[in-house]
Amino acid sequence: MTRHIRLFTAIGIFVLLFLLCVPRPAQGQRPEKDYLSDIEADKIRDAESPNERVKLFLTFAEDRLKKFQYELEHPSTTRHLEMLNYLMNSYSGCVDDAADIIQVSLSKQENIRQGIDLMASKTKEFLVILQKYQAEGPELEIYKENLEDAIEGTQDAQNEAEKAKNKAAPPPVRRKN
Repeated sequence: MTRHIRLFTAIGIFVLLFLLCVPRPAQGQRPEKDYLSDIEADKIRDAESPNERVKLFLTFAEDRLKKFQYELEHPSTTRHLEMLNYLMNSYSGCVDDAADIIQVSLSKQENIRQGIDLMASKTKEFLVILQKYQAEGPELEIYKENLEDAIEGTQDAQNEAEKAKNKAAPPPVRRKN
């Protein structure tokens, strides 16, 4: 009997040591954005400047909006409701992340002027499209709440971009020798 207990104890210790040695993902890693593909997430991670990250997020937001429009015009036979809501939520996430990058960059006094200007112009374009669907969108009841959230988030991002224009450091001035 004691022989069996020693064997089980030895096996238990071995399993415990094995589990402690198995590499696990770091706890402090940023969670993956569920609305970005792996390729998109890699592009964001590899971007060298905040301006590039803002541009990428706004490009992804525009892509989601175009896919949303396409889905409305050519409804899929399966998961149509889920796809419309997913695309609208994904659009909102991209715009929110771009706005967050601008805020963080401003607080660090980084040169984010290009990102701010792009945010200001793109959100104007996006709002025209979103408000059109709010006024006369087909199947509006399916995605109405997410559309309202997207409009609110886009307006907030636009307002923040306008305010940020005043806060952002001016571009460097070259002196003539």
